[in-house]
Amino acid sequence: MAHPRNVLAIDLFGLTADEVRTRFPEVYQHLLTAVKPERDANRDADISRRWWLFGRTRDEIRPALVGLARYTATVETAKHRVFQFLDASILPDNMLVAIGLGDGFSLGVLSSRTHVSWALRAGGWLGMGNDPRYSKSRCFDPFPFPDATDTQKFAISTIAEELDAHRKRVLADHSHLTLTGLYNVLERLKAGIKPDDLDAKERRIFDDGLVLILKELHERLDVAVADAYGWPVDLPDEEVLARLVALNKERAKEEKRGLVRWLRPDYQIPRFGSEKEKAKQIEVDFGPEAVAVKSGAKPAFPADDIAQTALVMNALIEGGDELDAARIAAGFKQGQKARPAVSSVLISLYRMGLISTSDGGKTFSYRRAA
Repeated sequence: MAHPRNVLAIDLFGLTADEVRTRFPEVYQHLLTAVKPERDANRDADISRRWWLFGRTRDEIRPALVGLARYTATVETAKHRVFQFLDASILPDNMLVAIGLGDGFSLGVLSSRTHVSWALRAGGWLGMGNDPRYSKSRCFDPFPFPDATDTQKFAISTIAEELDAHRKRVLADHSHLTLTGLYNVLERLKAGIKPDDLDAKERRIFDDGLVLILKELHERLDVAVADAYGWPVDLPDEEVLARLVALNKERAKEEKRGLVRWLRPDYQIPRFGSEKEKAKQIEVDFGPEAVAVKSGAKPAFPADDIAQTALVMNALIEGGDELDAARIAAGFKQGQKARPAVSSVLISLYRMGLISTSDGGKTFSYRRAA
């Protein structure tokens, strides 16, 4: 996560084997000779069946990354729990936990002492060094984010952006630096060690990595996040954990009453929201005419690309089961005359990873993240 390996991946997610052969014949032949024989012998039926794709395709995270310029990542098992932004062009490897959030506020909360304390307790330990492990289902999913005001979100985001930029800058300027090395020295400073008492290797990291600035940014971030929760910044770890558990229980009760504090409403509501929330979100994104598909006379299939996309997406969300272009087109005034346009929208959504198919593209369904 600290330094790229400067390798490239053939990533054909969203394409069938036939589409790869037609559009990228040289790539297809390379895969036939270098990849398919190994995949044919793989005991994992999914990997063997989808032999042309890059390893396990991570169907759940792909749609969440669509449209993001960057996403948040952390190493699954690491000595120090560090979160940072990765560019959307970077394909996360198997030891990275990728989180479909690209805003500074989310990075700031995840990087704060509040979340790190929670993750260290919830995630468990693994490996030769008994390093902490970050599990999405145990560390991220149940973690209650603060109900911050816009001013508080801006303050957290500003510090987080500076923190991310600072680390990337010193790592780019000094090839000997690593995130582990930076945070080793930071932990030494937190323990009360004076800079003059560091050994030669640590002192070089301290100087080149500008670790005092790293320390100051984390301290400011902890203050800002604690303020967003409305808690004192100097609470003991056990008290922080107790309050987070209590807040988690409170949020669970809220969700039973229908109040969900979405982190990414535009992405999450179409997949997990109530019918009322879905209708409201579609109206926000595409205009009130997009909601008309749900009731009354059959709506006309619009000529505008954005409106077409909204209506096809809504049809898939409401349909539940896999639908083909003919069934979707039948829901509009034009009937089967709209079928070619519906098919075009379905293909675009599939290539973006927003919908899935289990029969080679005959029918489609909205992706439901795990």
